[in-house]
Amino acid sequence: MRNVVSFVLGGGRGTRLYPLTKYRAKPAVPLAGKYRLIDIPLSNCLNSGINRIYVLTQFLSVSLHRHIRQTYQFDHFSGGFVELLAAQQTMDEGTDWYQGTADAVRKNVRYLQQPGVDYVLILSGDQLYRMDYRELLQTHLDTKADVTIGGFPVSSSAASGLGIMRTDATGRVTGFVEKPKTEELLQTVRLEPEWFQSRGMTPDGRDCLANMGIYLFNRDLLVDLMVNTGYEDFGKEIFPKSINTRHVHVHMFDGYWEDIGTIKAFYDSNLSLVRSDSLFQLNCPEAPIFSRARYLPPSQIDNATIRSSFIADGCQIGEGAVIENSIIGLRSMIGPRVTVRNSILMGADFYERTADLEQDRIAGNPAIGIGAGSVIEGAILDKNCRIGRNVRIVNERQIENSDGDNEICMIRDGIPMVLKDAALPDGWTLQT
Repeated sequence: MRNVVSFVLGGGRGTRLYPLTKYRAKPAVPLAGKYRLIDIPLSNCLNSGINRIYVLTQFLSVSLHRHIRQTYQFDHFSGGFVELLAAQQTMDEGTDWYQGTADAVRKNVRYLQQPGVDYVLILSGDQLYRMDYRELLQTHLDTKADVTIGGFPVSSSAASGLGIMRTDATGRVTGFVEKPKTEELLQTVRLEPEWFQSRGMTPDGRDCLANMGIYLFNRDLLVDLMVNTGYEDFGKEIFPKSINTRHVHVHMFDGYWEDIGTIKAFYDSNLSLVRSDSLFQLNCPEAPIFSRARYLPPSQIDNATIRSSFIADGCQIGEGAVIENSIIGLRSMIGPRVTVRNSILMGADFYERTADLEQDRIAGNPAIGIGAGSVIEGAILDKNCRIGRNVRIVNERQIENSDGDNEICMIRDGIPMVLKDAALPDGWTLQT
């Protein structure tokens, strides 16, 4: 895999993940209590033998840059790197921001033209899955394709939110429909059960093939597309146009895959991980998920009740606390008799010093963490939140969306979200 270079696309504003993207780039959003979204594609690359990786971003990239710098370091003999390519002004490519996924690669095309690069792997920075890209490359070589794309089987009911491909019997892509919403369009891209069975897969009611946003290009073809066309997006322009003029082949993937592009998808995907029968297991010795090494103490739990949950490093959980089906992030301070159900707590970036805690007490401000007697259900709490005593964060009125106090708490997709660094005083109750 030394002749493969990977580009991970993470430059979008991440508006559908707001407010988690209010202070950070989308790939830097925390995942499962101790990882970040960017760790998924980077770990897949490293586990597949790909160690020359560029991450393209332009919005709020400071925390992402810090995470990559502190996590992905290689020795001098491996030749590996994970390099952040943020949008910047140059003499050659102009002064514009990245206008799309393809435009981001175009503005960095010189990194494709380096010696020893034969294939370019294009990945998304906001998906949860585990894939061996060596198998993708083998499909590419066996079929003599110009472009190979990851394909994921879905049912017709899920097809309306995805790009759906049509293929021939060999797996060559012959058509593409973006988010088909009518029966007529669906009929043009449906596949027979025999198509899946011939590839050793059980259809299980799935009759469509979704574009995963994973592309493997022959390097020379991609450089030609970047230099000689003005296409700005891979999924909407380059991929559909290439179908008619190039050999585009599908690589089938039938494992767990989730596009974490919305708050609801983020919430559901995270909480699905805590189940013992989760389709995506974090503890996979054959293909581990890498992240930043932190030197934190073990979590301390004092006579609490914990069911089906993740507890990250460095936490303190008080007596009588109840935690069910939840994720408790790094350095979380949870007071006595706190109830946390079906929620994601991202924890804290630091521990408060004794002097700071004393100042909080004198000023009547809550410390970082969750105060005694508070109840949190079906919510997401971003980092460094200060939750007072007897606070109640429960969407009892079943509100779907509300800005509320958009500096403290809002509701997205029915999920209450407490923003990063927000403070809720004693007795605060969700009203919006």
